[in-house]
Amino acid sequence: MLFATFLVLLTFCVSCFCGLDIFRKPLDDLEKKYGYFPDDLRLQLREEAREMFYFGYNNYMKHAFPLDELNPIMCSGRGPDYANPSNININDILGDYSLTLVDSLDTLAVLGNASEFQLAVERVIKNVSFDKDNVVQVFEANIRVLGALLSAHLLMTDSSQPLGPLKPSWYNDELLHLARDLANRLLPAFTESATGIPYPRVNLRHGRRSVLSSAAQSVETCTAGAGSLVLEFGLLSRLLKDPTYEELARKASRTLWNLRSKTTGLLGNVINAESGQWVGRLSGLGAGLDSFYEYLLKAYIMFGEQDDYKMFSESYASIKQYMRRGRPHCNKGEGDHPLYVNVDMQSGDVHTSWIDSLQAAFSGIQVLHGDVEEAICSHALYYFIWKYYGVLPERWNWQQLSADVAFYPLRPELIESTYLLYQATKNPFYLHVGKDILRSLNSLTRTTCGYATIHSVLDHSLEDRMESFFLSETCKYLFLLFDADNFVNKNQGRYIFSTEGHLLPLLSQFRDNDIRKAASPKMNTFANTSTPRCEAVDAERTFFLPLKSKYLDQISRQLGVIISNYS
Repeated sequence: MLFATFLVLLTFCVSCFCGLDIFRKPLDDLEKKYGYFPDDLRLQLREEAREMFYFGYNNYMKHAFPLDELNPIMCSGRGPDYANPSNININDILGDYSLTLVDSLDTLAVLGNASEFQLAVERVIKNVSFDKDNVVQVFEANIRVLGALLSAHLLMTDSSQPLGPLKPSWYNDELLHLARDLANRLLPAFTESATGIPYPRVNLRHGRRSVLSSAAQSVETCTAGAGSLVLEFGLLSRLLKDPTYEELARKASRTLWNLRSKTTGLLGNVINAESGQWVGRLSGLGAGLDSFYEYLLKAYIMFGEQDDYKMFSESYASIKQYMRRGRPHCNKGEGDHPLYVNVDMQSGDVHTSWIDSLQAAFSGIQVLHGDVEEAICSHALYYFIWKYYGVLPERWNWQQLSADVAFYPLRPELIESTYLLYQATKNPFYLHVGKDILRSLNSLTRTTCGYATIHSVLDHSLEDRMESFFLSETCKYLFLLFDADNFVNKNQGRYIFSTEGHLLPLLSQFRDNDIRKAASPKMNTFANTSTPRCEAVDAERTFFLPLKSKYLDQISRQLGVIISNYS
């Protein structure tokens, strides 16, 4: 079977948690609290997650469509900031292409709403055009829009229709054509770069011309932005049998990899696309770098190319060596709770005293890599930060135990890792985590017409914005966490999620590298790459907590979160 490596890895990781009753011991308070989850409550939370999505989606369609985003407090829509072209916080993402609808397509499929999915596809085809005089960020357009179009197209054209009758009788690959049109408009970012590192922004109509921004905004890009394109561009190439898109994306990733520090093996977070010189030497697992590592591993799972796994595994070894702090093992020994810190790419010395909320997704990457023990520990830290504030601050200072940057824009990363850890372990602890996340979102962020960004985790004040990833990712992962019988969960070896949470099928046709070999005969230069391995987890924790009680109590007390009382 072409996906044998991935499936065997996933099965082995789950089997790590299978044990015998001889390992049972008396339950303590934390195990009583987290060690059981009633099925009726799980079903109730599944419906609450479903209602959460539809409350946001229906209000977007009523008050905002065809604009890009919903303003959930004022019950209005928003598009690009034409009055201020340098407002990249808005204009990088919003391109006047009904972003939230496009980004939500496969969530409708996952929820089993085939009729609304078909209607949404029809609306996209009728209303969405990329022939716009708008400057957008290549990375955001790729993960939010291109990925969404490819996901919906692939789900529709699956002849078995496992998620329901998604394909309308009239569908004739229109979403694939839209995806190709968008990708072609992004290509100047690559083809006009002498280094192979794509420029961060393009004008959808005019390419690199008319990019109205400062010099830095025009040529400086983050590593994640330049190096997290292989999954979507690779799928497009293989669907169209045109290697151009994948070759450009792979050249960008390889160029960044070759520019890593020769001392530490680490990459920086910001680079000049024209000179290939590092502008930012911060190396970490959060903003600016996160999805670069994610896509090395996921591209390997999708396409089966050994180069991708070689780069990931070497990067992961450097990450463990230079970024990890705390006791050597997650669930044994003494010392502080493990933590991955930001370091200087050249020296490996601590670079900042903060970590950011995007790093919460790395636990999920560790699950896919088979390092479940580490995923358990890295996830626990972020869960208790969430428990303390009710949501995750954008940046958290691990020295002062305080929020450095206090807003929370409805990000999905913690729930994504929670979902993946639950799928790997089936431990009820992660259902409790999901319950806490869902209930706090409904309590703190629900407004008149949707869900709003939290301006400050300190007072839970709100901003009038609901980004598209709330429906594309946050709601989807919450629903899947509680929907045990969902086809995706029953067949998890058949799919992988993009960094925007788009559901992508693992198909044999995508692991046929004949097109790539014809265009690049020197591919797969890394030989004898080892097979991914899963670090086994103690069998006794099948029946207890994924993180042993004393360590769970340690991190909760350190962060000032009281969880010992049974409730």
